[in-house]
Amino acid sequence: MESAYKETMFILKKYNISANKSLGQNFLIDDNVIQNIVESANITKEDLVIEIGPGLGTLTARLLEKAKKVIAIELDNRMIKILNDRFSLYEKFELINEDVLKVDLRTLISKNKAEKIKVVANLPYYITTPIIMKLLEDKLEIESITVMVQKEVAKRLTAKPGDKLSGAITYSVNYYCEPEEVIIVPNLSFIPEPEVESEVIKLNLREKPPVEVENEELFFKLIKASFMQRRKTLINGITNSGLMGKEECKELLRKVGLDEKVRGENLNMQDFANLANEIKIKY
Repeated sequence: MESAYKETMFILKKYNISANKSLGQNFLIDDNVIQNIVESANITKEDLVIEIGPGLGTLTARLLEKAKKVIAIELDNRMIKILNDRFSLYEKFELINEDVLKVDLRTLISKNKAEKIKVVANLPYYITTPIIMKLLEDKLEIESITVMVQKEVAKRLTAKPGDKLSGAITYSVNYYCEPEEVIIVPNLSFIPEPEVESEVIKLNLREKPPVEVENEELFFKLIKASFMQRRKTLINGITNSGLMGKEECKELLRKVGLDEKVRGENLNMQDFANLANEIKIKY
């Protein structure tokens, strides 16, 4: 197969187009990275692959070689003609011209029976978190999400809860899946070159969460509140969010054995589960 760089340059010239900055487009031209994405996704002939943001179809071509079917979801109308020109003759290729946040993925998956469903994506940096959280919170029947994101974001997504790099999203990701780092992607792996490095990560969906939580909504509210003012104590974070008063919060921390001066960033997943379960009666 022709190198990703030559392929990309040929397509850009043929269709007289360039990357759309407003959509955060950067075309991947590194064959090694593409191979790492495909291999780490561990795609078989029995798998349905949902590719988000296929762009010119460079990665799509490799996915079609491996999967039972590839459903590509692309927002940019200019890419639709290119993708149809390249892959419309493939029976196992389906193209959806839509914002993935508006797509009914549950129905889409139910209509396409497959042994396993895997998501592969090269996401624009500005919309990384909403897309990943939609995939996780919708509790879809997917086995894994292999995704390229900004390196700084990747480190936060793959951190362990309580580590210095962790944020509210770290706890959410670890609640739903086991994250792993795959490969660092330098700027020159793209056309045009982004200003920051990227990283491919894989999110392996858990069969069940690592902690028992009776009220997930409250659990995530507590986590979010504790990181709204990162350098403040947990008590300040919770009280400032309006969840409860200061004295009430102090009593809660005493009940679960936490120090009044503890910060949310120092808590592990079980600590937040204990807090949420302790106040389940009121919320």
